[in-house]
Amino acid sequence: MVANAIDRPATTDARIARAWEVLDGVPDPEVPAVSVCDLGIVRGVRLAGDGLEIVLTPTYSGCPATEAIERDVLAAIEAAGLGPAHATLQRAPAWTTEWITERGRARLLAYGIAPPGPLPPGTEVPLRFMPRAAAAPALACPRCGSLQTERLSAFGSTACKALYRCMACREPFEHFKPL
Repeated sequence: MVANAIDRPATTDARIARAWEVLDGVPDPEVPAVSVCDLGIVRGVRLAGDGLEIVLTPTYSGCPATEAIERDVLAAIEAAGLGPAHATLQRAPAWTTEWITERGRARLLAYGIAPPGPLPPGTEVPLRFMPRAAAAPALACPRCGSLQTERLSAFGSTACKALYRCMACREPFEHFKPL
């Protein structure tokens, strides 16, 4: 009898590579257009005893989706026959929007969320509290491309996004804040 792929023991490298493939299909619960890998939340996959350790870095320490992401990641690994597995939350270094892949940025834009722009090499973006009167930089509307946009709120549906409106097409959109 010939064993199928799930029944065959995978080599270390093949098992880890397959885990990355599986995790690339796990959508972010708050922005399902991008995977947790595209957002840079999955920081590593490694062997730990007879199982896998999935290293996750939440987008920020108070992210309400962290438990859902952990649950979804472990369920996907188990469903693919790659378990047992456990997740480790690694909060340092802190997640940054620089970890979003180019594919992730394109998917955010297609979904209607303006992705954060790239940071110049070697720069850090400290978290700053800005007075309400501070002007936000002009962002291109992800729907029509117009730069005639205005920030409506420093926070969108989640704390890591801001709410904007396009004055040209009148559509609201969210923007991932650079962190």
